[in-house]
Amino acid sequence: MPGLLIAAPSSGSGKTTVTLGLLRALWRRGVPVRVAKSGPDYIDPRFHEAACGAQCFNLDAWAMGEQRLRALAGDRDLLLVEGAMGLFDGAPPDGRGASADLARLFDLPVVLVIDAARMAQSVAPLVAGFAGFDPRLRIGGVILNRVGSARHEAMLRRALTPTLIPVLGALPRDTALAHPSRHLGLVQAHERPDLENFLDMAAGMVERHLDIDALLALSETAAPRPQVSAPSVAPPAQRIAVARDAAFAFAYPHLLEDWRAAGAEILPFSPLADEAVPEADLVVLPGGYPELHAGRLAAAQNFMQSLRIASHDTDIYGECGGYMALGQGLTDAEGTLHRMAGLLDLSTSFAQRRLHLGYRNVTADRGPFAGDWSAHEFHYATTLAARGDALFTARDAEGTVLPPMGLRAGRVCGSFAHLIDRR
Repeated sequence: MPGLLIAAPSSGSGKTTVTLGLLRALWRRGVPVRVAKSGPDYIDPRFHEAACGAQCFNLDAWAMGEQRLRALAGDRDLLLVEGAMGLFDGAPPDGRGASADLARLFDLPVVLVIDAARMAQSVAPLVAGFAGFDPRLRIGGVILNRVGSARHEAMLRRALTPTLIPVLGALPRDTALAHPSRHLGLVQAHERPDLENFLDMAAGMVERHLDIDALLALSETAAPRPQVSAPSVAPPAQRIAVARDAAFAFAYPHLLEDWRAAGAEILPFSPLADEAVPEADLVVLPGGYPELHAGRLAAAQNFMQSLRIASHDTDIYGECGGYMALGQGLTDAEGTLHRMAGLLDLSTSFAQRRLHLGYRNVTADRGPFAGDWSAHEFHYATTLAARGDALFTARDAEGTVLPPMGLRAGRVCGSFAHLIDRR
């Protein structure tokens, strides 16, 4: 079945904007697309969904097994995967989980998006190096991005001629398109009032400057994808209340789909709207941006009080942002302390930001998520205090033992780890 991987030599090359413009252009043509994002990303998939109206799944070649990946890829529509970072960039020590792993698994032709703003003839050895680095991969074409002029484009195309790799289009520099790309990692899709205009603008640029017919023809060279049943993660409870709003938006769709398919009832609610926690067997507070909404959360007394009452006889689990909301207090970037639920003896702060990033293998010996999990950690919060029993033992991608992660107290637990799949 048809498929493409949109990749780049490095982050910041413009592959997300190209992907969004292409998705909206294909939607205008009525081309059904199965869209996916490589790796553990919560932000880009929601932009993908806005662009084409189809649900976007994560394909994580580090955290997911082959059967899960093949099941999520589907077996019918055009599979369009946006890569993460550079094509061969993955977890240490050997780059496992890179976008290239998905290209190999599905035999997807790779479309390489090149930021050509500051190069001319040097584009040729760059592309040739990527094309020759791994014989198991096919660089099916190149998209030149941020091209300065018609003369600049001609120089780039001439330089690439000896590589025999087709140029599928050249996108000019456009400040209107450059501006949103700076925020794709910070602002969620539903928070952008100008999103539809941006997507239409990106689609128009793609339609004018890319050879969409050639891209579709290239996609037909992907290998067939046989239908595969996914290994299902059993639901941790029958009735699961899941917080869902701008503060708690980071829930993996494949896990929610697993739980629904097994008969669990998912009950969404909004803490920011000060909605009470629904009656359930398990309450889940996913990750998100509680630090940007800490004042509203602290003032949401209906939500906070219902959460505290639920903790007496209901399991409660918080993940990253949800974990922080279960703590005693959260200090925002301006240094203001906001009282949180107080169900865990945890204090966190964004006044002094520090990046925590990487894949994790975590294990819990009890609780709703007991067992072994592949996970990911990505946050800037500083832990000021964390007292109590740890939730997970943890190792990093290289197998190095890490300090225990998270906390548990009674029926309440959480950590900074985003659970991706069972190991």
